[in-house]
Amino acid sequence: MLQYVHDFGGKKVLFVMASPSEYGPHLQAMFNPLITGIGPVEAAVVVSAVLADLSLRSALPDLVVSLGSAGSAKLVQTEIYQAVSVGYRDMDASALGYAKGQTPSADFPIIIPLPYHVPGIASASLSTGANIVTGSAYDDIDADMVDMESFAILRTCQRFAVPLIGLRGISDGDETVKQVSDWTRYLHIIDEKLAQSVRLIEAALLQGNLVKTTGHPDPGLYKADLERTVPLTVKSGD
Repeated sequence: MLQYVHDFGGKKVLFVMASPSEYGPHLQAMFNPLITGIGPVEAAVVVSAVLADLSLRSALPDLVVSLGSAGSAKLVQTEIYQAVSVGYRDMDASALGYAKGQTPSADFPIIIPLPYHVPGIASASLSTGANIVTGSAYDDIDADMVDMESFAILRTCQRFAVPLIGLRGISDGDETVKQVSDWTRYLHIIDEKLAQSVRLIEAALLQGNLVKTTGHPDPGLYKADLERTVPLTVKSGD
């Protein structure tokens, strides 16, 4: 598992992606990612296994960077956004009196903020679920963009007290998705732009310019998570 942890910007960084289709030549020139497979279950299983293995070796990364594509009916197609928060749209225990998105008996909020902001990359809220959102289904999404892995990766990272940065390029959403090519048509553009954003992360790490989200615990622990901290050099938010 150590082959997935990179010396990057003076830190140990694990890059995580869902699909080889999103891993184009520009990113290939920069790092070897952990490929999880598509969907929240595959993401949780694979990232949990790797972080558990690294924890046993006392080799957990300082930072996990999850990157790939996302859909959006409101953001600019092919542009890159960093997730400022993530929710889990599949969770619905409203029949038991819980708010939609709230996990019963859990002490984390419906919308979980991410702990750090990278200067120079636009921010957007993110919703994770196991379905492809398209057309009028966006009307029911209370977030700027949608994906299928980030919430699972975030909760796994929190369990091991490793902070997460999430980058997503908007691959679809302006038109109804009807076939695989509707998702993949812009991935070559997103690959190049994601590589540029990864360089901004590297620069922020080297210069100590990651901005800690105002009021967010460092590195985003909740009561049920393990007590371990991995400090990064950051600037406080305004």
